[in-house]
Amino acid sequence: MKSCLIIAGEKSGEEHAMTFLPSLKEGASDIHFYGVGGSQMKESGVELLYELKDFSTWGVTEAIRKVPFYYKAYRHLIDEVKKRDTKVAILIDFQTFNLKLAMKLEKLGVKVLYYVAPQAWVWKEWRTKYLQQSVDTLFCILPFEKKWFMDRGVSKAITIEHPLLKKTKPLLKDFTRRSVDFKNEEFNLLLLPGSRRFEIEFMLPEFIKAVRNLKKKYNFNLTIVKASSVDNELFSRFEGEFDKIYRDDQLDEALKEADFSFATSGTVNLSLALYGVPSVISYDLNLLNTFIAENIVKYKGFVSIPNLILGHDVYPELLGDAFGHYNLERKAKELFENKERYEFVINELKKVKELTEGEDIEISQYLIDKLKQAYPEG
Repeated sequence: MKSCLIIAGEKSGEEHAMTFLPSLKEGASDIHFYGVGGSQMKESGVELLYELKDFSTWGVTEAIRKVPFYYKAYRHLIDEVKKRDTKVAILIDFQTFNLKLAMKLEKLGVKVLYYVAPQAWVWKEWRTKYLQQSVDTLFCILPFEKKWFMDRGVSKAITIEHPLLKKTKPLLKDFTRRSVDFKNEEFNLLLLPGSRRFEIEFMLPEFIKAVRNLKKKYNFNLTIVKASSVDNELFSRFEGEFDKIYRDDQLDEALKEADFSFATSGTVNLSLALYGVPSVISYDLNLLNTFIAENIVKYKGFVSIPNLILGHDVYPELLGDAFGHYNLERKAKELFENKERYEFVINELKKVKELTEGEDIEISQYLIDKLKQAYPEG
């Protein structure tokens, strides 16, 4: 049987996969897809050897604890590739695991299509050498990445439309963001505290403290997107604070109605930018991860995707020790009290869509062509 390994080790990776998987399966109906993913991939017909809930992790400390699991999964996946005589693998993000897997797959003669380039520009620049050796195509989703990788010897890089833009573009077609006078009008303030338990435990209480103080001066409705993957108990003590609660599958509706946001750092930051929502981006870190970030990772640039794309701090970033209700309030007031700054932010965010459109490549057809090359008819 003709087969293709596909690895989406995190929820964001599955979301990326779903932007091309339905049309890929339609155009390559004779290929059996198997690997790692979540419920959406399973429903689309992918045979899951491992599910997201077991596979995904965050931070150095949690990853260290799961090393034995990942090593076992790595060996199992390699055995399956050999047993099924798989010729093509689509590896989506999940940098450390997927790059190690890519190097082994290349030695087995598997064509590796690496979707969402590893953030080697943040740390471990030496990984570019292994990407050149092991990857048939490196798909870059940030506008500066292709040149960065090619300057370091990765000749097979292409820039594609950001998967989130591909998903969001139809929803933006008839949407226009309204202008807001925060000092004199009622507005909607949206909280996006994250999708992992520890994020919500650390982030949400500080968001609420900031909101309570801002309420003394500004007139706004408070809304939140509540992650379905996290126990309701983390939200229940704050439920009386909210004028409206959205499910995570209502994120786009929440973003359309929001005028401002406090958000945890992550892929959702790009969604905020595409919908033109002024925001403050934050992240709390535990002590070990803070130490590693400050002493091992050399990268000192922006964390949020919109700032990376635009090249400057359109979104204030409050990370580690800088995160807390006082700085959240301060950064919000800087926008609320300065109409000129507000208009500048809105105009800068309009550029994000254009900058994430990528080259004129239809990703599904590109992948279909690669599969046909690997499995020629007859």
